[in-house]
Amino acid sequence: MGKPKHYRPPGKKKEGNAARYVTRSQAIKILQVSLSDFRKLCIHKGVFPREPKKKVKGNHHTYYHLKDVMYILHDPLLEKFREIRAYQKKIKKAKAKKNDELARLLLSRSPSYKLDMVIRDRYPTFVDALRDLDDPLTMVHLFAMLPAIDRLKIEPKRIHNCRRLCHEWQAYISRTHKLRKAFVAVKGIYYQAEVDGQNITWLAPHARQQVLTDDVDFNVMLTFLEFYEALLGFVNFQLYHSINVKYPPILDPRLEALAADLYALSRYFDANHKASIQVPQLAGSSRSEQEQESDLRLAQLQHQLPANEPGALMHLVQNAASEIEEDEATRDCKKLFQNKKIFLSREVPRESLLFVIPAFGGIVSWEGDGAPFAEADDSITHQIVDRPAQGHVYLSREYVQPQWVYDCVNARIILPTEPYMVGRDPPPHLSPFVDDEAEGYVPDYAKTIKQLQAAAKSDVQPLPGMGSDDLNNTQNLLAEGYISRTEAMEAAEKKQKMMLLEKQYHDELKMELQGVSTINKQSSAVDIESKEESLDVQQSAIDSEDLSTLMMSRKKRGLAKAIEMGKQRKKERVEKLKERKRKYRSSSEI
Repeated sequence: MGKPKHYRPPGKKKEGNAARYVTRSQAIKILQVSLSDFRKLCIHKGVFPREPKKKVKGNHHTYYHLKDVMYILHDPLLEKFREIRAYQKKIKKAKAKKNDELARLLLSRSPSYKLDMVIRDRYPTFVDALRDLDDPLTMVHLFAMLPAIDRLKIEPKRIHNCRRLCHEWQAYISRTHKLRKAFVAVKGIYYQAEVDGQNITWLAPHARQQVLTDDVDFNVMLTFLEFYEALLGFVNFQLYHSINVKYPPILDPRLEALAADLYALSRYFDANHKASIQVPQLAGSSRSEQEQESDLRLAQLQHQLPANEPGALMHLVQNAASEIEEDEATRDCKKLFQNKKIFLSREVPRESLLFVIPAFGGIVSWEGDGAPFAEADDSITHQIVDRPAQGHVYLSREYVQPQWVYDCVNARIILPTEPYMVGRDPPPHLSPFVDDEAEGYVPDYAKTIKQLQAAAKSDVQPLPGMGSDDLNNTQNLLAEGYISRTEAMEAAEKKQKMMLLEKQYHDELKMELQGVSTINKQSSAVDIESKEESLDVQQSAIDSEDLSTLMMSRKKRGLAKAIEMGKQRKKERVEKLKERKRKYRSSSEI
């Protein structure tokens, strides 16, 4: 009988993948925990399975790195899990002995654990936590819309906590005007915010009845949710303290009962902001008048303040601080819906619009109790509706569909309201997460939005560092890296065709003066020369491409081939879209 495949003589030390990786059953044996506790520990500590190049135990096993297993072994959370498991055995024993009083007492004193140190360990800095916030926000927003089901261990307390965390996050983003993109899709509404230089994208499901399927393991999802709730609580705490607002916020119980949590949080922000302004004023009044006069004189000498403003120094400091904190994108977002008073009808997605409109500087109200202003207010500029018939129409305002708000947000300009009026089919809702130039196909409405943006800015300039003459020179554009080699070749061919057409035009003019026979000879000679030049250009390009591919290694040649196949697929997809557009236009004309 021959030796087995991975034979190791007795007494020899393990080497290679056999020493670096262990299977899941081996990891559980090392940690001395159950499978469910092992999954919880891996999720909390951020340990995931690995794929070694050589699977020693076979392909049907799940492998973990030994360093990750030893990392879990020395964690205090493991001892806490063992303590909880031993305590649960005591409760089970009391129930088996039918000692209900002891079982209730033990249940009331059952130990629990916190994930504070785990979060501090996994995210040493606040920016690290923000980078990893996409999945937590999506998960928390998902569970905020789910129903409470005891069979799946989804408790009402968890649902309320998720809703609270979502509203706190949205209130901060809306208050600081950090929202950048919003896109309504079939799955839900995609949002993107920019916090401390980090782009955070999450998905919020639509507010409707959710159907839970049996093919989802909710135990694993609830374990992830437990960690994500703790992480989002820490992030909200840091963000609220960065703008001098107490956390957790104390909401108006009347508005909270009316499900107007976002509006209640905005009022809480306003109250905290007024309190933070009044405290420095009281502290400044206790200062001596001599110090205040000296500060004012110093500011007046620097020509920064008017002479007759008593509290001008404080305003100067506040304005300077606000200028430092707000970047250009935040200022643009803050002014988008400025001086716009928008009213929401009852059939539109209220929570989403209550989040988006104030994030871009608008004032919003809704139909129901606890609203800031009623529908009959004469100062309302726009009313968002989604039904064709209206009971009472006010001539002083414009009635638009909800898509107008999201398209204005993505375009960063106030779009015309005529295409979005009630009863009309709105324009296509374009995704702000897709780069049309990179895809190779620009929709017609995207071109229209670009024209409106250029008209709003009224400032069309060439690329930075280039003059208007350099835009026609393809060699300069290729050398600077603004266009690729294929684009440069296409531009050169177009330029050559234009030159040939220009020559032909000049030859036709000469033909009227000199005669037809001589011009025909010259034109034929020019055509022969131009064909020879184009053939030479194409042959040189083919030769250079062949030489570059020959110099590549086999791996790079395969990557280059895959890139070319991807470009070809993209080109075919663009041609298919153009063909659909042509068929649609021909059918609409008929």
